Amino acid sequence: MTTPALPAIDPKRTALLAMDFQNGIVASVPEPDALVERVGGVIADVRAAGGTIGYVRVAFTENDWAAVPETNKTFSGVATAKMMHHEAAATQIDARIAPEDGDITVRKTRFGWGLTTDLHQQLRDRDIDTLILSGISTSGVVLSTLIDVADRDYRVYVLADGVADHDPEVHRVLLDKVFPSRAHLVDSAALQELLRSV
Repeated sequence: MTTPALPAIDPKRTALLAMDFQNGIVASVPEPDALVERVGGVIADVRAAGGTIGYVRVAFTENDWAAVPETNKTFSGVATAKMMHHEAAATQIDARIAPEDGDITVRKTRFGWGLTTDLHQQLRDRDIDTLILSGISTSGVVLSTLIDVADRDYRVYVLADGVADHDPEVHRVLLDKVFPSRAHLVDSAALQELLRSV
């Protein structure tokens, strides 16, 4: 059986989302330097082709902590412990792939960005209909975002070598079994070819 060709990408209507590439999270996954280097290369490729770069980070103000209900299993613990303050070094985007003028940057307070940011509107304002997802972790922000944006009818690619997770088996199952029904999987080399073919 042959693998179907990937749909063409129109860079002007495409955004690469670099999600949760922040100091305290990057340091926690296997081979972080190689991951950041690959994603940095893809960011440069998408920028050069005329695409949009969007950055998503998770961080909290005092008001954000106060607004997290105890029913939220994960984030009530973050709020109680006063973790991930928005000004802390650990919540800042890794300087090796720092945003540039014209990029989109949003701060979220849940796994995905759909409920706690205006990123969807910012993407729509730029006439974006195609998203390339990269991020940490595969089972957190990437999974949550993929489900959300697929339901919003974006054309979605997951950068298979631009996502990472603390659990290698969960990472493998998501990439092999779950993501292909909702997105096109592409690695950085194949994405570079797609961008060059425009």
